[in-house]
Amino acid sequence: MFCKGCFHSVDFDPRISRVNPLLISWLQGENKLPDESSDVIPTIAYEDGFAALDWLSRAFGFRERTRMSGPDGRLAHGEMEAGHGVIMLATPTPHYEGPRKPREVCDRASRWSTVPWVIDGVLVYVADIDAHYAQAKQEVARIRSEIEDGPPALRYRAEDPEGHRWMFMA
Repeated sequence: MFCKGCFHSVDFDPRISRVNPLLISWLQGENKLPDESSDVIPTIAYEDGFAALDWLSRAFGFRERTRMSGPDGRLAHGEMEAGHGVIMLATPTPHYEGPRKPREVCDRASRWSTVPWVIDGVLVYVADIDAHYAQAKQEVARIRSEIEDGPPALRYRAEDPEGHRWMFMA
C-alpha cells in the first residue's frame, strides 16, 4: 500500500486484524470522515513509535488497531483505541525528541514542567480508575498525581516513558 501524501510504500503489521476505515479512505484519496469517526483525534509523535504502541497498550489498556512502518523502518502511522476514542501515533523523523528530553537538558523547560497538571496532553475517560491507576503504576508510568476526588470526577495524571502527559478520569 502507498501513503497518499508522499507515495512511499508502507507496510501493515499482519498482527493487526482491523484497519481504520478513515485511514483506508484517506489512502484511497477520499477526504471524508466516516460517520462513526470522532470529530477530534489526538496525534502524538514518539521517538520510538513501535515501543510507544506496546507500552500504551500494557500500561493504559489502549487497543492497537493499526501499525504501519515506513521505508526507513520507523512507525509511519499507528492507531490505538481508548474507549470510544482514537489516538494516532507516528515517529516523524529520526531527529524527533519526546517532551522528556528537553526537560532533562533545559532549565526553563524543566521549570514549567514541575506542575503535576497535564501540559499539552490527552484526557481519557476510563471505567475503573483504581484498576487503571494500578496497571499504569505497575508498568512504571510516572505518576504525576495520585487519584483525586473532586469536580469534575475522580482522576489521576501520568506520564509515559517519553514524557507525554495523560489525565484519566472516571
